[in-house]
Amino acid sequence: MKLEWSQQLILVPVILPLLCGALLILVNETRHQFKFLINLSSVLLQLAAALMLMQLADSTHWNDNIGVYLAANWSAPFGIALIADRLAALMLVLTALLATAALGYSMMRWSRIGVHFHTLFQFLLMGINGAFLTHDLFNLFVFFEVMLAASYGLVLHGYNTSRIRAGMQYIAVNLAASLLFLIGVALIYASTGTLNMADLAARMAEVGAKDLILLKIGVAILAIAFLAKSAMWPLGFWLPTTYAAASPPVAAMLVLMTKVGAYIILRLWLLVFSPDAGAASGFGFNALLWGGMATIVFGGAGMLASEVPGRMAGYAAIVSSGTLLAVVGYGQASLITAGLYYLLGSTLAVAAFVLLIELIDRIRSAGASMLALTMEAFAIEEKPEETAGVGIPGAMAFLGLAFSGCALIIAGLPPLSGFVAKFGLFHAMLNPDTMDIAVTSTTWTLMALIVLSGLAAIIALLRFGVRTFWASSTITSPRLHVTEVLPISFLLLLCVALTVQAGPVFDYLGRTSADLHRPAQYMERVLSAPVVSVPNQEGTLP
Repeated sequence: MKLEWSQQLILVPVILPLLCGALLILVNETRHQFKFLINLSSVLLQLAAALMLMQLADSTHWNDNIGVYLAANWSAPFGIALIADRLAALMLVLTALLATAALGYSMMRWSRIGVHFHTLFQFLLMGINGAFLTHDLFNLFVFFEVMLAASYGLVLHGYNTSRIRAGMQYIAVNLAASLLFLIGVALIYASTGTLNMADLAARMAEVGAKDLILLKIGVAILAIAFLAKSAMWPLGFWLPTTYAAASPPVAAMLVLMTKVGAYIILRLWLLVFSPDAGAASGFGFNALLWGGMATIVFGGAGMLASEVPGRMAGYAAIVSSGTLLAVVGYGQASLITAGLYYLLGSTLAVAAFVLLIELIDRIRSAGASMLALTMEAFAIEEKPEETAGVGIPGAMAFLGLAFSGCALIIAGLPPLSGFVAKFGLFHAMLNPDTMDIAVTSTTWTLMALIVLSGLAAIIALLRFGVRTFWASSTITSPRLHVTEVLPISFLLLLCVALTVQAGPVFDYLGRTSADLHRPAQYMERVLSAPVVSVPNQEGTLP
């Protein structure tokens, strides 16, 4: 067998940011535009590679729509396998799109307030892309550490007192999670003798009773590390503070990083604890379901209690993560389809909101928030000014429309993608895939929590919008740069495109969900992937 170009393409999302990040270290920090162009070129090339991988995974080019790259030409499970399927390609595309917006927003200001922003940004992308592509738990740990190490520097980038305080908390939590990750991986290897996900799934039915106990302990410890990154209650206490303190482009990337943990949970649980896993079948699904629902409650209550928009965005991300975890724990293929659609829309909308917050803050004086709260608390009526014939400045119009779009998607109101996603979730829950899945009180509870979390988002965002745009006469039209307006518009237009093209997107996600619920396909494809034939000294193949 010869190595095809499509297999080599699987390496591009990992190798390209690694090389680019190393190159950017050598470029002087005063050459801001040159470093930005290198960074942007790398991100756009990653986007092109991700789109090509998506097309390959959704065609007949690869067997079972799964591309496999065997690192160092070692066959699985002895070597490290990278795979590109529909889900991995989808997450790579989402990462590149969000990175493009965050990088564009940072061009004029945020990339210049500290050193090595562009290098850390590329290493962050390397870690995220690697986590999506790897099919080996130890290699996943390596990519996680690369991602986290880069995020530590980015969270502290352009440091101030609040950013340092939040950054130290973020670093401490993630170092503890990394330790648990390593312990969990060690216990899994001790009980099964493998860390390859496909091989682990293949051995599940043969694990003895004593080893199964050790395996479940290891998986539970491993899950804590993933769930801390996914901000599952009560492990997500760090997230709102970090979101509020981080610079806007970094906070936008943190929104995506929260979904990395949910992605691993989705990938690992549906593969390893499938109905074919013997005594371990279905392990942990109820914990994910009820933990996800508790996270939705926590996030909704946090949004209602928040006055700081950055913390509000953090709690919105927590609601999103809780919904995804509950969807995974519910255990239904059609619900996974709607959940993936929800993941796309909510990630783009919360990231756009995070970027928008900094622009909205420019229109208010330092005491505007306190004045609005005081007038609301004491029921002080302000005589409305005559508005007939008064034009709305372009910047104010953009901020108002962008905020309305973010609010509609986050709250799940029609007509944008947030409503389509929640409608899809409800439709899947009320129309089970098979007769053995019943509509129970748990179903109604989950639906009620999703509705109530949307109501909490409506109240919190409407309150913030009224206080910001209407409750004070101190509003001044801000000066906005095109590099700040375009990224937010880009993310919101992607949400609009998700709405308009909901049919084709759901079709693709339906095929993705079907793949995830065929674990035997993954096991066969990864474990049977042939190595590349190497010519011997005489120049002929052995």
